[in-house]
Amino acid sequence: MKVTVDEPACVAAGQCVLIAPDVFDQRDEDGIAILLTETPEPGLHDSVREAAAVCPAAAIHLAEA
Repeated sequence: MKVTVDEPACVAAGQCVLIAPDVFDQRDEDGIAILLTETPEPGLHDSVREAAAVCPAAAIHLAEA
């Protein structure tokens, strides 16, 4: 799995950080989501998929390998 975040589309809701804190964080200055890793371990894939599904801006994109 490869993860990307469309930063201009992000609305800084923070749901991704709550669901998958090992993969996502937020910038202190504006709350925009940042990736901690573009290729999460297989054990994190379900939480990353959930984070993408609940993102209110649909700013998280997944490419399944």
